Amino acid sequence: MEFIINHTAFKNAVLEVGKIVSEKATLPILSGIKIIAEKDNLTIIGSNSDLVIEKIIPTFSNGSKVVEVLQPGSIVISAKYLSEIVKKLPNEIHFTVNENNRVTIQSDEISSRLNGFSASEYPNLPLMDDTQYIPMARKVLIEMLKQTVFAVSKNETRPVLTGVYFHFSKGELTCAATNSIRLALSKRVINARVNCSCIVPSNVINELSKLMNNTSETIDLFISDHYIMFKSTMSKLYSRILVGTYPHILRLIPQEFQTTITMERKQLLNGIDRATLFSSVTNNNKIYLELKEGSKIKIRSHGTELGEIEETQYLKGIEGEQELSIAVDGGYLIEALKALKEDEISLSFSGPMRPILLKPIGSDNQLHLISPVRT
Repeated sequence: MEFIINHTAFKNAVLEVGKIVSEKATLPILSGIKIIAEKDNLTIIGSNSDLVIEKIIPTFSNGSKVVEVLQPGSIVISAKYLSEIVKKLPNEIHFTVNENNRVTIQSDEISSRLNGFSASEYPNLPLMDDTQYIPMARKVLIEMLKQTVFAVSKNETRPVLTGVYFHFSKGELTCAATNSIRLALSKRVINARVNCSCIVPSNVINELSKLMNNTSETIDLFISDHYIMFKSTMSKLYSRILVGTYPHILRLIPQEFQTTITMERKQLLNGIDRATLFSSVTNNNKIYLELKEGSKIKIRSHGTELGEIEETQYLKGIEGEQELSIAVDGGYLIEALKALKEDEISLSFSGPMRPILLKPIGSDNQLHLISPVRT
């Protein structure tokens, strides 16, 4: 096996793949990065059993030659040492492997040698049905995930709640996340008539957002019984699906409300942000919202040692009952308001002990549900 490759292209691919590899892998071979040299490209793979990232480096990129494969082959090398060596090399890399899996990495006058492992010992990638895929615009998918992933549970006692729920039905994708106290939901029309659901771990969603941030315009999704794969032109990410039944999210959303108000999103966000300065984590970041005089909302909070703050903001509109007082987690409210991008939003209330529903005005693609804090 032998190839010559652009230093920057090789370094970036190795670092992207290597960040998910664990030195304490259950299978020792998984502490390494697999490199496959073929006639037209170089493939670099890293895995931690639950997550696999595959990067493809083509022969040419933007009209310039990136890699020249002199002899095809494959090898597995320690992710830790390969990453450290590649970061410290100055220029083009000449990479060779002999019949004893001895690896030589040459750059200018610098030469490093490592013991590699046979690629045949590396686990096979999950099998996916290439004929069954869901194409999505990259920006749309990443936006949907950013609008929901923050609401997953950090508590491992209910593993299904630590992931983002994907539901495909009738030409529409719904992504949802909840920790039983709040719910974030985003939906879009898609160009595929599939009907299935799966739960993707939140750490995978975070890796996907970084990996696909500057890639092709389209990401193809492939789903099997145990895995989901996200594929762009030069990258693939395989994730094991969480096992379990996700809550029936539509049943969580109230259908009737006592009061609905309309507000400027940024105005409310700034007010909530100020109020949380005086709330405390030990008190669930509790802030109070009070409707006054049918045209105003009071936002206040207090801390035993810090003091208190309150301000009054004017509403854009109100329907239903004119008075209400409710306590809510200010941190949850801030995250929901930041996820919404529209200028105007509505907040719907069913009473002081029922969840608040937040929606953007003029769009049905997104909603947030936040349960009140008991006073």
